[in-house]
Amino acid sequence: MKKTKNYNKLLEELSHDSGDPWMVFKIMGEFVEGFDAMKNIGPCVSIFGSARTKPSNPHYKMGVNVAQELGKRGYSIITGGGPGAMQAGNEGAQKIGTKSIGLNIVLPSEQDPNPYQDLELHFKYFFTRKVCFAKYALAYVVLPGGFGTMDEFFEALTLIQTGKMRNFPIVLMGKSYWGGLIRWIKKSMVEEGTISRGDLDLFYMTDDPVEAAEVIQRALEEGSHARPEWKLQIARARRQASRLNAANRIEQRRLTKKSSKKKTTKKKKRD
Repeated sequence: MKKTKNYNKLLEELSHDSGDPWMVFKIMGEFVEGFDAMKNIGPCVSIFGSARTKPSNPHYKMGVNVAQELGKRGYSIITGGGPGAMQAGNEGAQKIGTKSIGLNIVLPSEQDPNPYQDLELHFKYFFTRKVCFAKYALAYVVLPGGFGTMDEFFEALTLIQTGKMRNFPIVLMGKSYWGGLIRWIKKSMVEEGTISRGDLDLFYMTDDPVEAAEVIQRALEEGSHARPEWKLQIARARRQASRLNAANRIEQRRLTKKSSKKKTTKKKKRD
């Protein structure tokens, strides 16, 4: 095989990195900087999603809204600090007044820091950044995204499945986007026996930002992952609340109408 100039340059760079003991100190430095900056940030939720999501995309608004709902419940928001869905998470955090953290990665394209970060960190190595995502988060929200988003999602599932992380709720948002993947997991992975059917219970899927925040809150209060059966319970509770609200609205209209009739009658008497 003919070795091109670029090929030889790549081999030289790889050889330099793998044989450079100073690389250990660079990696350690990123861990120290990240741990020191984030040690006092309090309870957080990490939000993942595509850097290519446009503000006009409904998934962007979904990201803003879920960050706001989590912020209302006292959680700070961690994202990758870039544009798209990451920006949506940081924007929602700042709008609601909760702390907004961005763990930026140095890339040749796509990764320009968004303007909605209260704490902005920059990483050279993906794996040091990934440790900070998991170490300082109590839960993950996974918006529609590409390979990087799927990497974070599946790595978290692996850590939960193997007992390295416990009581860690993961919520997928965007049922139409993730539906095909989930069907493939059920049809291929479960049927082939590469995962167990119970592993499907390690994550929760919804389009509703309020439901996502409620599920995360409940899971953390109960010390468990987000359970799929809660979807029916939440839907039942909302129907009951809707019926109660409807009854209250009907009663309020009845009282308003009755009061209006009394006023009309009194006016006629005076006339």
